[in-house]
Amino acid sequence: MALHEPVMTREVLAFLRPENGGVFVDCTVGMGGHTRALVEAGATKVIGLDRDAAALAIAAETLSGYRDRVELVHSDYRAIESVLDGRGIDRLDGALADMGMSSYQLEAEGRGFSFQRDDPLDMRMDTSTGPTAADLLRDAAEEDIADAVYRFGEERFSRRIARAIVQARDSSPVETTAQLAAIVRRAVPRRGFSRIDPATRTFQALRIWVNRELENVDEFLRTVARRLSTGARLVVITFHSLEDRIVKHTLRALAETGDARIRVLTKKPITPQPDEVERNPRARSAKLRAAECV
Repeated sequence: MALHEPVMTREVLAFLRPENGGVFVDCTVGMGGHTRALVEAGATKVIGLDRDAAALAIAAETLSGYRDRVELVHSDYRAIESVLDGRGIDRLDGALADMGMSSYQLEAEGRGFSFQRDDPLDMRMDTSTGPTAADLLRDAAEEDIADAVYRFGEERFSRRIARAIVQARDSSPVETTAQLAAIVRRAVPRRGFSRIDPATRTFQALRIWVNRELENVDEFLRTVARRLSTGARLVVITFHSLEDRIVKHTLRALAETGDARIRVLTKKPITPQPDEVERNPRARSAKLRAAECV
């Protein structure tokens, strides 16, 4: 497996300042790259959460040399309060949430996140629970499919796509990535060259829908902000405008209302340096926002 490079590690370390020690939480530990950087830079303890058991297994290998300073937890980041309470942790010295998917997850066989290979249409981050993308497309009303594709994929042809999916499932269940991609490509009008595949927005929308990625993000941020010690910081990295908008407005609201004594450190989101984008094209769409407890 190719070495995974976490996004904007330099910027994460600059904001979180782990060289001062303390207890940190990596709310979306993924393959462990950010957590390893935090520990190597001086963090005393890092609690790493992820709902993807396969990613956690890789993180355990990545962090095998730091077992005394890292604890990995199979949990949704939105359950952060119960995770911390269960460990008697009242205050944090820093928190990180990288909301993106790793190239490993996108490329992993059998997960169904990408249309670059023909896989079962699963798309669940936590494969132990919840409906798959195929389940949703089998059971949802045409209007609900259209609304999800429009809202989560910002796809202007959402109604055409939903109609095509419903018509296709009347003949045969839509159960693989190749089936879905072909349906979407036929439904979307072709008007000259397009930089992205016509199925891209629909696949993004289904992934967000399946994993409820936008649900309770604001409450998660408020919960973490309330657990920060004075001077501690929260860093959030997003990869699409829908999540970034939620993060921006929530942090701003916390600062303006005085709730959790938050000061926003990034008036505009921080984006990766050109050298990182050249080295790691996945970083291109990343946006980082940070706040501090004062």
